[in-house]
Amino acid sequence: MRPPERFETERLVLRMPCMTDAEAIFAGYATDPEVTRYMTWRPHESIEDTRAFLEIAIADWSGDRSFGYAITMRGADECLGMVGLNLGDYNAEVGYVLAREYWCQGIVTEAAQALVEWAMAQPTIYRVWAICDVDNPASARVMEKVGMEREGILRRRIMHPNVSDEPRDCLCYSIVK
Repeated sequence: MRPPERFETERLVLRMPCMTDAEAIFAGYATDPEVTRYMTWRPHESIEDTRAFLEIAIADWSGDRSFGYAITMRGADECLGMVGLNLGDYNAEVGYVLAREYWCQGIVTEAAQALVEWAMAQPTIYRVWAICDVDNPASARVMEKVGMEREGILRRRIMHPNVSDEPRDCLCYSIVK
């Protein structure tokens, strides 16, 4: 089971990332401390950090588990953020990041919704889930908008190195069939 290489929504095109996305990612969000606050990685210090990330994201597409998509607006090809789908044996996990300039416009919700709908339509996927830091209500709201329900708090579950050097509690959301 592989997701499509491209999704099109009302306003967006989600596509495989490419090395030419490096400049937009670096300038748009990978260096922004506000955007990266709740990420599992530190802000990029150089364009080489971004290129190294893209090499991994592109290579992941040759496997069968991890699929990251560049988020672009229809009619434009600039990467505004990324949304990802990690496939398990019977479940899928969704994650996302978006340049601050595009926050509060429903872009991440629209992008994540496309992946959630695709995953839930697969006969062997019974659960789509996501997590976010307990102090990140905007991310929790995205999960709710795509139809996920809060399951609870996973204590000391994830490292957000831009917030703390210790594992943080996170909210767990899912949609099941």
